[in-house]
Amino acid sequence: MEFRELKVAGAWEITPKQFGDERGVFLEWFKEPTFTDAVGHPLDLRQANCSVSAAGVLRGIHFADVPPGQAKYVTCPSGAVLDVVVDVRVGSPTFGEWDSVLLDDVDRRAIYLSEGLGHAFLSLEDHSTVMYLCSTGYAPEREHGINPLDPAIGIEWPNVSRSGGPLEFVLSEKDRDAPTLAEAGASRLLPTYDDVKEYLDGLGNRA
Repeated sequence: MEFRELKVAGAWEITPKQFGDERGVFLEWFKEPTFTDAVGHPLDLRQANCSVSAAGVLRGIHFADVPPGQAKYVTCPSGAVLDVVVDVRVGSPTFGEWDSVLLDDVDRRAIYLSEGLGHAFLSLEDHSTVMYLCSTGYAPEREHGINPLDPAIGIEWPNVSRSGGPLEFVLSEKDRDAPTLAEAGASRLLPTYDDVKEYLDGLGNRA
């Protein structure tokens, strides 16, 4: 299992070792000691989610108040999605920047996003299944969104599916009506870089 930190600090791409034979494939998609060595603290698992999306479904950008925030460890066991992390931490050196990882059933990579980061993904084929481990449970009163098509962020979403056909973006009403990054900042919805760092330092001290 190999961890590679993305250009948004606090997010990692995880590439597992796959062992295949005529029967199929085996891999470890999460391993706590390896995770802790790479990230600096254990993942306090509180909830596990699964979503299945048609091609073109675009979910996000979602983030949560810090503390406690919501860290996510995400993989795609079936289908393919472009998974995106957005730095929404006010005061961060990479505020407003984004990075992405292709999650699919070929390379079987995962992505980890620590507390305070924004998360979104686009389904690249029908029935794409996304599984994610979360450090906190669902709490709608402290969870927020930013429009994933905000031109100021400028995420380069693919317009073709994995099979090569055109993609038409499908968003929930909530995501479509979500504020831009600037509007969320003006409304004081965004976490601050200092608050996130203080919280993560506390997690590291408990490792």
